[in-house]
Amino acid sequence: MTTVKIDGTAPLTLASVKALADVCDQAEDRSAGDVGGRVITARVTGRPGPGWTEGLNVALVTKWERALRRLERLPAATVAVATGETGGPALDVFLAADIRLATPDAHLLVATDGEATWPGMAAYRLVQQAGTARVRRAVLFGVPIPADEARELGIVDELTEDPDAALTSVARLAGELSGKELAIRRQLLFDATSTSFEDAIGSHLAACDRALRRTAAVVDAR
Repeated sequence: MTTVKIDGTAPLTLASVKALADVCDQAEDRSAGDVGGRVITARVTGRPGPGWTEGLNVALVTKWERALRRLERLPAATVAVATGETGGPALDVFLAADIRLATPDAHLLVATDGEATWPGMAAYRLVQQAGTARVRRAVLFGVPIPADEARELGIVDELTEDPDAALTSVARLAGELSGKELAIRRQLLFDATSTSFEDAIGSHLAACDRALRRTAAVVDAR
């Protein structure tokens, strides 16, 4: 199990991008070598302070968003736990995880740049996961989403007073699954919101065929 800590109060830098990319490298290397324990855990907390966009440019933001998308597609299960105020890069990583835990004191918020809320992909993920109407105030005005409300919206999967125990329990469950197969199921899940039945069935049948072939190979090997 690999753990990464994301501090939402820290400025977004090339080092931030590299740290996330390194975690992705490790997960992909383990998947290629068929090594167990394909679970990435992220501890996220903190919100950006005033002037946090100073020094940022579109090139750096693009690299960060690409690293997040890579995290979101890993051949590994990803589990995140949010504590306290969580915004900026911390919120980005949290929303990209497969399973999301939060302590009761957690508040998820879209950071502001002094004039408006930040128009990054966290806003997109919030809408995709909870619906436009239910996150309108958060996306437009930066109104924090308390942990219990985030749980009701489905943004948070579980509230916990003991993050360590919860992470261990969830990681144990997720670690029993094939990372490569998990990545396929995740993509089918993503596609279901924007693909018609007729267009989706081919991908689902291909995944079924792959699963049956894997089962047959195991039987033949006995």
